[in-house]
Amino acid sequence: MTPNPVALITGGSRGLGLALARALAERGWRVVVDGRDAARLTAAVTATPSLVPVAGDVTDAAHRRALVDAASALGGPDLVVANASELGPSPLPALAAAPLEAVRAVYETNVIAPLALAQLVLPALRASGGTWLAISSDAAARAYPGWGVYGPSKAALDHLTAVLAEEEPAVRAYAVDPGDLRTEMHQRAFPGEDISDRPLPEQVIPSILRLLERRPPSGRYRAASQGAGPREEATR
Repeated sequence: MTPNPVALITGGSRGLGLALARALAERGWRVVVDGRDAARLTAAVTATPSLVPVAGDVTDAAHRRALVDAASALGGPDLVVANASELGPSPLPALAAAPLEAVRAVYETNVIAPLALAQLVLPALRASGGTWLAISSDAAARAYPGWGVYGPSKAALDHLTAVLAEEEPAVRAYAVDPGDLRTEMHQRAFPGEDISDRPLPEQVIPSILRLLERRPPSGRYRAASQGAGPREEATR
């Protein structure tokens, strides 16, 4: 890996994506980040000059190409983080009432877009022996009432990543479950509820950084918040 490796992180204007982007930048990485809200993305990266913002929607093919071009211009990517996610309707509906158009939108963001992005970045990741990291959820592995739209989409992303690991031996491919976090998306899943007991995204970043530094075998891993027991745990 080069002295100043390059990362591409989708959904980097807030939450876990922004926290990871800032942590990597502090360690000398050059990081390309995206977000659908251009103004919010610009504000998020203002304090971190090594973050390169590319506003747009990851479900848009031209935007994905622009992201990869931006990372390529920096000499990468060495790491690609599929973090952008769509929750679906809020409050969370039962499957019997799930609007199919909303279901399609969730799968476009959480499954189709990551696969399309992977197809674009694989040549660079093969060349660098780089890393593909997909942000998962415990709802991908366990069934919860109301999570029948989001959870299966993340299960599909997990399996996509597992197949990628089998097909691309030169690339490390991880699906990482960060646990319940205090984010806007998690608040949308529980409208009106107090989620202040959940850890902030910054609290699981050390676990993700250790995963990237150690580069264990490809697989599914669970990140724990700092000081909350095992900080990196395989769940394959």
